[in-house]
Amino acid sequence: MRSFAAFLLAVCAAGFAPAILRSQTPSLVLVVVNKRSAVSIAIGEYYIGKRGIPASNLCVLDVPETDDISRAVYDAGVEDPIAKFLTRKKLTESILYIVTTQGVPLRVKGNGAKLRDTSASVDSELTLLYQKLRGKTIALEGAIDNPFFQKRDSPFRHPQIAMYMVTRLAGYDMADMQAMVDRSLLARNSGKFVIDLRADNSTPGNQWLRSAALLLPKDRVILDESARVLTGIRDVIGYASWGSNDTDRNQRFLKFQWLPGAIATEFVSTDGRTFKRPPDRWTLGSWRDQSTWFFGSPQTMTADYIHEGASGASGQVYEPFLAFCPRPDFVLPAYFEGRNLAESFYMGIPGLSWMNVVIGDPLMRLR
Repeated sequence: MRSFAAFLLAVCAAGFAPAILRSQTPSLVLVVVNKRSAVSIAIGEYYIGKRGIPASNLCVLDVPETDDISRAVYDAGVEDPIAKFLTRKKLTESILYIVTTQGVPLRVKGNGAKLRDTSASVDSELTLLYQKLRGKTIALEGAIDNPFFQKRDSPFRHPQIAMYMVTRLAGYDMADMQAMVDRSLLARNSGKFVIDLRADNSTPGNQWLRSAALLLPKDRVILDESARVLTGIRDVIGYASWGSNDTDRNQRFLKFQWLPGAIATEFVSTDGRTFKRPPDRWTLGSWRDQSTWFFGSPQTMTADYIHEGASGASGQVYEPFLAFCPRPDFVLPAYFEGRNLAESFYMGIPGLSWMNVVIGDPLMRLR
């Protein structure tokens, strides 16, 4: 299973890395802010300045500053203005990455019909805007196949890969978001990949975690297959686990020392449900006791990883089901091998128009 990694490293050493890494320039990024949100405008401007995104690649929306919006508000207030912006500026093909910001709505409310749900994250809906601009009609119910899923050896470019990769700059406050952007520019390929299984060998999630460990250099991996929860580890560059779906985990923060460029992913249904800050006294709870919930759930929160020092992470805004969570056996090896944050996560996400969010600078990669 290590043969692919060894092959790719050899190819890069031979000078062919640009074939995979050509999608790295700031001009390929569209930044989306909400004029009704001061924090959205502030973090958008900060990111544009730090990353060197062309000022002309800033799209300004005028939508309610709420987590949840209806399908009608999404269509008229988010998707349509972005589509018109890309068309007017003749950026439909050249833009590969869209960055939304804290203050842009997070979730599109739907019917809640399990695998035929019409709910989705705003970001995941926007990934399919490229196909819509090319005339394709997209079904609302359920997840749509991600054309980049498992594409280990394919560069991300249009029209071969028919999607936009959408990430979000979000955190509890401006300090968290600015620090995340700053850390993304300092990312280096060092440190440990921490992979923490739970004590249940019957689930495919544990197999995906083991496969991720096998596809990374042995001396760069900390793998734990016991019931204990790994905490207090230094020099972490990548992390994958069950989060609060590991019944042995009862603390919000892992007290890791995260390196600049570190990313995190977990199999948790609602970790991206909001980026509002919980009370300091709040900790992980139980579905049986609503007094332990924050924002409708007792589960871990993606923003906690950013607050603690990670530079990127994934989350789910509603129940995605395990099969549609990011696959760590694609995300972590791709990131180690030089893919940027957006490509690494979307390589491991099976479906679009679904519940996933990816937090961080899409261009961040290990150098």
